Amino acid sequence: MPDRVLRAMTRPVIDHRGPEFAEMTLSLFDELRWVFGDPAHVFVFPSSASGCWEAALTNTLSPGDRVLAYDNGFFAARWATIATRMGLETEILAGDWRRPADPAAIEARLAEDRAHAIRAVLVVHNETSTGVTSDIPAIRAALDRAEHPALLMVDAVSSLGATALDHADWGIDVTVSGSQKGLMLPPGLGFCAASEKALAAAETATSRRAYWDWEETRRSNERGFFPYTPATSLLYGLAEALRMLREEGLEVAFARHARLAEATRRAVEGWGLENYCADPAAYSSSGTTISVPEGVDADALRAEILERYDMSLGTGLGPLEGDVFRIGHLGDFNELMLMGTLAGVAMGLRSAGVPHEPGGVQAALTFLAER
Repeated sequence: MPDRVLRAMTRPVIDHRGPEFAEMTLSLFDELRWVFGDPAHVFVFPSSASGCWEAALTNTLSPGDRVLAYDNGFFAARWATIATRMGLETEILAGDWRRPADPAAIEARLAEDRAHAIRAVLVVHNETSTGVTSDIPAIRAALDRAEHPALLMVDAVSSLGATALDHADWGIDVTVSGSQKGLMLPPGLGFCAASEKALAAAETATSRRAYWDWEETRRSNERGFFPYTPATSLLYGLAEALRMLREEGLEVAFARHARLAEATRRAVEGWGLENYCADPAAYSSSGTTISVPEGVDADALRAEILERYDMSLGTGLGPLEGDVFRIGHLGDFNELMLMGTLAGVAMGLRSAGVPHEPGGVQAALTFLAER
């Protein structure tokens, strides 16, 4: 999180029913449409992105509706679990956690669904747990080839602001994201970017909703307000973060993330370790998930690095617990910060006695220096 954002959040809280607040909020909606890629509307909730998973489903679907959830990671599986708990008929399309969502498999399943019983397809753009990025335009094309009317719902929690994403151009119906990654904020804001098709579905869907109700929220948003007490300080920070992305330029920000991600992968290769993502075309610009050698406990390595060097690495989630660790390289992050991170990992690998080669940090440094 950049200092500019943190300082913006220290402003005194203003009246969230007053004209100054409305002016700020209306401007925010314009900027959010820009960063998401021109959706019909972006709903903002004081919640984690998990709350907006629920908001996406409860506003557009009815009890008993069938959804097709592509499972290729911890968060993809979690979204499917929430759909089931909400009374939806959730069909899991099992994928390889080391690879992106398979458009051909999605197309084949939708082609079989001649009655169009499947009402929505759930896909994670960048799977935070595995460091795998899926090709959303290819999945949109799969739906189109199958001539299937299902809503395309995309989790962009760890891709928004770090990896190219275009809600309208890619034909997404609902994009879900959160504040705590590429948008450089603390946790606490959830976003649902909705297409006109998704808004139309919300008019006929019968799932019960109260706090998550898009219609009530949109009516308030039109005047610059919310139907609940908003997280005003986080909105201050969001406005500043979006200003920073405007100043840098989204394409430049994407290139920066890609450069730092490639340097991280060069380090992993130099250490003789393995990138958990098995498809180079799907390598994540937001985070890299690294497999440890057989017999090594990744969580013991993480504990060693935290204790010795005061640096926290991401843990393995679900079935990956103890088998991988994760390096995040997104948000307000630059070359010097990355080199410090990689040096901390290198020292930890050595002090923890993890078998590895010594050349990782130098490989990353050489790559970055040449650019």
